[in-house]
Amino acid sequence: MWEEDPRTTRLRRPPEDARAKGGGEAFPALPQSNAGEIARRAALIDEARLLQRLGISKPLIQTMADRALRHHTTIEQELLASGVIREDAYYGGIARMFGFQFIEEVPASLVTEVTGIDSQLKTPRLIRLHGPGQPPLVVVVPEIRGAEALARRLRRKLGGQETIAIATPSTVRSAVWTAGQARRSQEVIGRLFEKSRDYSARLVMTGEQGFSGGVFLSFLIFLAVLAPILAFSVLHVFLSLFHLAALSLRACLLHGEKQRRKAPPPDPEAMPRRMTEPLPVYTVLVAIYREAGVVPQLLAALSALDWPRSLLDIKLVCEADDEETLSAIERERPGPQFEIVRVPPCHPRTKPKALSYALCGARGEFLTIYDAEDRPDPGQLREAYHAFRTGPADLACLQAPLIIANAKDSWISAIFGLEYAALFRRLLPALARQRLPLPLGGTSNHFKTAILRACNGWDPFNVTEDADLGMRLYRLGYRAATLTCPTFEDAPTTFKVWLGQRTRWYKGWLQTWLVHMRNPRRAARDMGLMPFIVFQLLVGGMLVAALSHPALILFLGTTIAALLSEPAQEPSLFTSIMFSIDLANIGGAYLIFFAMGSTAMSKREVRSVGLRWLLLPVYWLGVSLAAWKAVFELRFRPFYWNKTPHAPSAG
Repeated sequence: MWEEDPRTTRLRRPPEDARAKGGGEAFPALPQSNAGEIARRAALIDEARLLQRLGISKPLIQTMADRALRHHTTIEQELLASGVIREDAYYGGIARMFGFQFIEEVPASLVTEVTGIDSQLKTPRLIRLHGPGQPPLVVVVPEIRGAEALARRLRRKLGGQETIAIATPSTVRSAVWTAGQARRSQEVIGRLFEKSRDYSARLVMTGEQGFSGGVFLSFLIFLAVLAPILAFSVLHVFLSLFHLAALSLRACLLHGEKQRRKAPPPDPEAMPRRMTEPLPVYTVLVAIYREAGVVPQLLAALSALDWPRSLLDIKLVCEADDEETLSAIERERPGPQFEIVRVPPCHPRTKPKALSYALCGARGEFLTIYDAEDRPDPGQLREAYHAFRTGPADLACLQAPLIIANAKDSWISAIFGLEYAALFRRLLPALARQRLPLPLGGTSNHFKTAILRACNGWDPFNVTEDADLGMRLYRLGYRAATLTCPTFEDAPTTFKVWLGQRTRWYKGWLQTWLVHMRNPRRAARDMGLMPFIVFQLLVGGMLVAALSHPALILFLGTTIAALLSEPAQEPSLFTSIMFSIDLANIGGAYLIFFAMGSTAMSKREVRSVGLRWLLLPVYWLGVSLAAWKAVFELRFRPFYWNKTPHAPSAG
């Protein structure tokens, strides 16, 4: 068989005496610190010998052995990940070689649900089947180099009481997913609510919040009846000053970003590619619902990720009754690194519930999520891994920038592109550098999987689960940072689609604010005073700005009309001050919106926006309409997920 030649990193046939002695010329003397490497190479040699007995050709074994050496995996892993050999053919061959029965299908109804069975979703090894009138059957998924020892051990342990059979990892996973779907769904839906009720949006508003809100509203109504001018003035002052404070925060962050940009930027490509240590398994979750049209584009984008296939765990998370999308995926025949996870149809039918369901089977040390229309930069996973590897222990999440690729298609997508550039390439990096809480985007988040599980994953009842999770992670003592490798996606191009999406976002931000304001004192203690204030100005300020925008425009309009009337009315000092503040709020909001977005864009992106940024006032009125719709939806349809349709990118 073969051994590794240290001069060429190829496997070569050792001399007979070396094979007989188990060393000699085959493995030259190496320092003691390399003992683990010697053992790994010896294991590859044994594995190659078994694979040759199985009938795998020597050139193919050699190719896969080279990959195994580079990726610190096994030849078997590389062989199955390559797609050169079918999984059923491979495990059927192992069954024949070691005298096992091979089964192509495992009936989920016969799977015994035991504690910890979901571990078989990550690493399928052994399940038991029990059927009426049939002898018990132990189904195993062996590694070839341990199959013989496993056979002896099981036969000795079982003593002939149970039959042993081999199945493929996919077959076992499919049976376990189906067998535990009802139990798993209930766990996913109730986990956060049962373990950390204060962080769950399942209750739209607590009794205390409802009482406080009712008292405040009653006071406003009472004041409006007794002293309407005073009531209006107090409310006007509060909203305008809050709006100004939120605007000032963004202005400070923009100024800080300008100062930082004077230094030469780091090279994001160089650092990740210098890594030589073993790479871990990386899980990619994509929640895809009624998106049959974008399936080919999605699979092409995910297949281009610069990460060893043998270490990729890509899960396409679909609703079990979405037959059109499921059929579209199956027609594309995705590679072995892909797995379809069918989520049982039950309420709430939200993206975070689907992601949390798939999280049960995630086998990666790190995990990222993408949307169906995303085209991530191929190097994004490597940059994220490098950032996690070199970052502090409390770094739990990384946000990649989202770039709108279809800004030229309509005025909506053009201004949407400005908005995303400001958020993902200016605001979030600035917040991360100051170690402040990040309202995450809904895609291209990278997590340490263990921390994500410890935090109970996504809230299935929050329709803006990303922002909520960012705040929850911060309150639990973790931090987030940003990446430079982007993800490209397309914005809505029609007002109707955009309005539905934006309404869902504002409803989720309202949910997030209500959740983290159930106990303001505790939230301030968890976050720290300054981060708590930033949270109020970011999430609360965004809500206040959107809801109050028409009122501010109305006040400005009536004041200007009064000044232009004949004879002109002399405004009071209070009116003059508030007019100045509101004018600064409106003009500053438009100016900072444009400045943060345009300075983050490339020249080509700025050209694609053109002069359509002049429609910002119309865009903001649409934002306000979405915010008010969200308030009513939160009352009547709090968990309704307004699906945003997507089409394949034209560029």
